[in-house]
Amino acid sequence: MREGFRGQLDAIRGALADMTDTAATAMERATVALLGADLDVADGVSALASQLDGARRAVEDRTYEVLALQQPVASDLRTMVMAIKVGGDIDRMGSLAHHVAKVAVRRHPGYAVPDQLFPLFRQMGDMAVRMARGAEAVLQSTDAADAGRLAIDDDAMDGLRRTLFRTLLDEWPYGVEAAIDVALLGRYYERFADHAVSIADGVVYLVTGELPKEPI
Repeated sequence: MREGFRGQLDAIRGALADMTDTAATAMERATVALLGADLDVADGVSALASQLDGARRAVEDRTYEVLALQQPVASDLRTMVMAIKVGGDIDRMGSLAHHVAKVAVRRHPGYAVPDQLFPLFRQMGDMAVRMARGAEAVLQSTDAADAGRLAIDDDAMDGLRRTLFRTLLDEWPYGVEAAIDVALLGRYYERFADHAVSIADGVVYLVTGELPKEPI
């Protein structure tokens, strides 16, 4: 019976890893939609975000069912707490990718991002996808050391956003609407990265039983 219980918990963790893979794909496509002003790709991002919302609810339902029918010990309870929290993080990542795609839709047939910022947003998109893939790998391996490495990429994403704001403050020639779009987009990418780190923190909690310390 205990082996079957562990199998159920592993299945929940596997579902979370699959969700993280979907979130990575959603942000990858959202960046394509943004830089290519592509409505078809943007529509696909919306579908992926809806898929993640349904997957989150399914993970929560499965977790509560296991909790009700089994007698979990402390480590099992950590898995369940982590599953519910991480499911919310991944769902939010899908929503943030959708927000990026919606900016592309709103400015179509034009581009929401000025040409000079294409390389920067491409970097932010690549970093966001890399971090989501990293979070997926951490969920699969439950390696706390790997989890800590996402903080390095998060610092890099923060640096890219600071570069973005320096550009906004340096004689911005593209008008107020474009400035608002760019500022919001930078925030969406940064928050996506933050949720990837939060997933890794959940794995640290699962393995060690300790919540990661907030930076001073």
